[in-house]
Amino acid sequence: MGDLIAKARAQGRALSLSPEAFHKLSALVTLLILIFVFALSSPAFLSINNGLTVLLQTSVIGLLGIGMTMVIITGGIDLSVGSVLALSGTVTGLLVQAGVPVLPAMLAGIAVGALCGLVNGFVITKMRITPFVATLGMMLIARGIALQLTGAAPISRLGEAFGILGNGALFRIVEMRENGFPRVVFPGIPYPAILLLIVAIAAAYLLRRRQIGRHIYATGSNEEAARLSGVVVDRTKMIAYALSGALAGLSGMVLMSRLVTVQPNEGVMYELDAIAAAVIGGASLMGGVGNISGTMIGAFIIGILRNGLNMAGVSSFIQQIVIGVVVILAVYVDQLRSRR
Repeated sequence: MGDLIAKARAQGRALSLSPEAFHKLSALVTLLILIFVFALSSPAFLSINNGLTVLLQTSVIGLLGIGMTMVIITGGIDLSVGSVLALSGTVTGLLVQAGVPVLPAMLAGIAVGALCGLVNGFVITKMRITPFVATLGMMLIARGIALQLTGAAPISRLGEAFGILGNGALFRIVEMRENGFPRVVFPGIPYPAILLLIVAIAAAYLLRRRQIGRHIYATGSNEEAARLSGVVVDRTKMIAYALSGALAGLSGMVLMSRLVTVQPNEGVMYELDAIAAAVIGGASLMGGVGNISGTMIGAFIIGILRNGLNMAGVSSFIQQIVIGVVVILAVYVDQLRSRR
C-alpha cells in the first residue's frame, strides 16, 4: 500500500507544472479571455484591420519588453528605454535630414541606443550604483539630449523611404480601380510584426542555447555563485544592458518610421509597458527567472487591453489605471511564486 501511495505521489509531481510554466499558462489564458470579451463587446475587434493594428501597437512594446526581460533576468531594471527610444529616433532623423541614407542612419540610431545601454551597464557594474538610480539618470540624460538636439520640435519631411519599415507590409496586394484610385485587396503582414518575430526567436535562442544566455540566468539567480563558477558578472550585465539599449533604439526606428516624423517627446512611460510585459509574462523582479515567449504573451495582453479599451471608448486615464492594476497583480503572483 505504501508503494502505491509513493508511486501516485511521484506521478502527481511529474504531471504538475513548474511555477514558471504555470505563470505562463495563466498569462495565456488571460490573453484568450481578453480576446473573447472584447470580441463580444465589439464585432470589429476580430477584423483583419484591427488585428493588424494590434500587431503594430504591440511590436514596439514587444521589442522593448525583450530587452527589458534580459535585464530583469540579471536582477536589474532599465527605466531609460523610453528616453533612449526617443534619442535614437532623434539621431536617425537628424542624419536623414542631413542627407545620410535611411538604412545607415537607422543603424546609427540603434548604435546610439546600444551605447546608452553600455553606459548604463558601466555605471552599474563599475561605479556600483543601483540599476534603478543609474537608469533613472540615463532616462533624464537621453531625453534631455533629444530635446536639446531638436529644440523640442519634431523633425518632418524625411521622405517615403523613412516610412517603409513602420508602414510597409509583406505580401500586400493592391489593385488599381477604374477611377484611378488603389484598393487594398490584402493588407499584408506588417514589417514591424515580422521584425518582432525575428528578434523574439533570436533572443530566445540567445537565452536558451548560447553561453551568454546561461550566464545571464546564472547572474540573476545568484550573483556570487555565478562569479565563483567563472562567470564574468560585470561583462554579462553590460551585455544585457547594451542589448536592452539596442532594442530600445530599434523600437525607436519602428515607431518613428510609422509616424514618418521624429518626435523627441515620444516614448514617455514606455518603460512601464516594457516592465509590465516582462512581469506579466513571468519574469521575476528578483532575477533569474523569465523567458521571451512569456514576454510576448505579456506584450499582447497590454496591446489587446489598450486596443479593446479604446474601441470601447474608455479614456486613456482609465486605461492607465487598468494597466497599473494588472501590473500589481502580476507582481503579487510573482511574489507568491518566489515564496513557494
